[in-house]
Amino acid sequence: MNRAVRRATITVAEAATEGLDMVTVVIGGAIGAWAGYTYSPDTWSGDWRLAIAGGVAVVAAVAVNTLAELFLNPLRRLLTKARSTAQPTTTRTRTAPAAPATLSEGLAQVAAATERDAASRAASDAWELDQGDGFLRDEDRWRGYEDATASFFLAPGVWLHYRTEKNEYGRSAARFTLLTGDGDQPVPIAHVQEIRHQLAARAAGLPAAPVTDSSDRDQGDVLDDDLTGLHATA
Repeated sequence: MNRAVRRATITVAEAATEGLDMVTVVIGGAIGAWAGYTYSPDTWSGDWRLAIAGGVAVVAAVAVNTLAELFLNPLRRLLTKARSTAQPTTTRTRTAPAAPATLSEGLAQVAAATERDAASRAASDAWELDQGDGFLRDEDRWRGYEDATASFFLAPGVWLHYRTEKNEYGRSAARFTLLTGDGDQPVPIAHVQEIRHQLAARAAGLPAAPVTDSSDRDQGDVLDDDLTGLHATA
């Protein structure tokens, strides 16, 4: 079953279960009120008969609801279990390694943890670049390093590099740059669109340089023309 349809079905079933809970209270109360009023002596005054009916209604509502719980509670447990299995898995659990026996083992564990932490932070901070479907926020695509930096393989010879540095307020801020294997200078990246531009430039055989102002407009125009040709032949 489609995951979205399954979650919707479970939601409807939970709402129906809660509705049944209220229905049992209403039915029990109605039966109790009817029975209390009908079977009370006719010689009693109306006020007394209503009082008796009200008391019996409360007792009957509680009794019927308690009986209904014998069936509703197992159903709720099944729905809770179904909802937990229907939830998408978004986090991964990792078992901590055994306590190290030597300093070298402890250092190796911390180094590995540092690499995983860097990859996780890079994926989290990549939200600043990619607020769409999370392409750059896939932690499995990031490789962390012991110096707390990380890299994201984009294409042969092209990586997105992540690091942090202090901003003007003294707080750590994420910095992303594009690195290539051609000895080019790192290119600062502030948006996923800039990555597209760089990869398109390489595909068109143009130098990798950010389009940041009007002085680069000619290169951008040439790039668009070349891309039009590439798309037409693809």
